[in-house]
Amino acid sequence: MLFGYARVSTKDQNLHMQFDELKKYGVEEKNIFSEKITGTKKDRPAFNEMLKYLREGDTVVVYKLDRIGRSTKHLVDLINDFQEKGINFVSINENIDTTTAMGKLVFTIFSGLAQFERDIISERTKSGLDAARARGRKGGRPRKDQSKLELAFKMYDSKEYSIQEILDAAGISRATFYRYLDNK
Repeated sequence: MLFGYARVSTKDQNLHMQFDELKKYGVEEKNIFSEKITGTKKDRPAFNEMLKYLREGDTVVVYKLDRIGRSTKHLVDLINDFQEKGINFVSINENIDTTTAMGKLVFTIFSGLAQFERDIISERTKSGLDAARARGRKGGRPRKDQSKLELAFKMYDSKEYSIQEILDAAGISRATFYRYLDNK
């Protein structure tokens, strides 16, 4: 039986193209497991659910290698685990089919290239952040208005207001208030 796995990294992205390609390959929609979660997460609920259904002779189909593997090592371990259980693997975009010797070779090469691509992207991101810092730009969340925080602290210290009243007056969340309070 064919099982498909589709994944995008953020809630803003959509899975339509991956679903279309998996169905075109022959995977029934009811057998496609999908989620919107970063690939670096170890716990991926839909992926884990799919693994429960897999039996010897089944085939896992993905649109691209980077949709299923967190890293080269994870991908290689996963495919080796599939092979030990008699489960086949197909990546449509890279034209990899582990039922063939050539597919196994191509898989090994492409998994290395996929990791290389992720490493390059990571290096570029770090370089971009370093360049921005060198120009005086700071990343992260903007700091809260100091006058609102001081108001919140005065209200808190007076012990006359509930936490919710303080949060409403200052226009900040509970987590933000306590984070700043801890650093006060």
